Amino acid sequence: MSKILITGGAGFIGSHAALHFASKGWDVRILDNLSRGQLLKKEDPNFDYNWNRLGDESRIERIRGDVRESSIVDDAVDGCDAVLHAAAQTAVTTSTVDPATDFSVNALGTFNVLDAIRKTGGKAAFLYCSTNKVYGENVNQVPIEELESRYQFTGDFTHGIPETFGVDLCEHTPYGCSKLTGDLYAQDFAHLYGIRSGVFRMSCIFGTHQFGMEDQGWVAWFIIAALRGAPLTVFGDGKQVRDVLWAGDLVRAYEAFLERGPKHGVYNMGGGSEFTLSLRELLGALDELGHGVEPATGPWRPSDQKVYISDIRKAQKELGWSPEVTPKEGVRRITAWVKENASLFSHLR
Repeated sequence: MSKILITGGAGFIGSHAALHFASKGWDVRILDNLSRGQLLKKEDPNFDYNWNRLGDESRIERIRGDVRESSIVDDAVDGCDAVLHAAAQTAVTTSTVDPATDFSVNALGTFNVLDAIRKTGGKAAFLYCSTNKVYGENVNQVPIEELESRYQFTGDFTHGIPETFGVDLCEHTPYGCSKLTGDLYAQDFAHLYGIRSGVFRMSCIFGTHQFGMEDQGWVAWFIIAALRGAPLTVFGDGKQVRDVLWAGDLVRAYEAFLERGPKHGVYNMGGGSEFTLSLRELLGALDELGHGVEPATGPWRPSDQKVYISDIRKAQKELGWSPEVTPKEGVRRITAWVKENASLFSHLR
């Protein structure tokens, strides 16, 4: 393989992937319309930060365009050996107030990318950034126990949620529905048209160059708010637990699929049962680093899962991959990055 298209390439995950594949000798093409702030309906003064950062790399071609425009997508896919589809509306909360935009970006956008690959004869491999939200409220039916600083799964799910877990007969939120639509289309186009596809149902991805907000990117947001003295709210009781995965480890999983993965694969992708973090534990880690904060509290948000942990054993077995960066080390790295780039967050008070 020699050329990869990354939709949403100026975003957090997309930009990490672009730099990684460029460093491995791939020619990289990114497609992005720089609309993150507009989609999230938030002030986003750093909307072009990663776009500009990627401009310093000679192997990275940048195309400004929207995945909802099929002709633009067709041209971008042309000549590529692989496509990483990271372009998306990324916030559950935003999807509940503007479901139409959420659908058009996530469902229609994904269809356009897959159809562009189909029209080329299925030559490009397809990597899809899906989400744990495809399992919806079914996750809240898994037995849990409450500990001092966290909830945790019990019984048959101590390793986390497997890929065979049910997606039906529950609430998902519009975001979960739109992402599941793309997830199913990726699988169906693989079976029907022979497109090689890897579906990655991602848990909480964190890392440097992430401009977390209250609605999306919670680990980075907690760190940024704590360092800047910005208002911070914990919704629910703060014992919610997620497995967290360093962005560089995620990108290595993409690469592993392209190098040695099967023809088709669906993977729950996160830090797994070994790399987990609750909101309260993150606040404790910040306190240990000298950045303690007393957040406000708010009610539980719609369809919030008390625990979500990915069972990553299938990815470990089929891809020969495992996460490496621990939550503690990741928090330390992001804290250092925010300190070193304080001017990027000067708008926060």
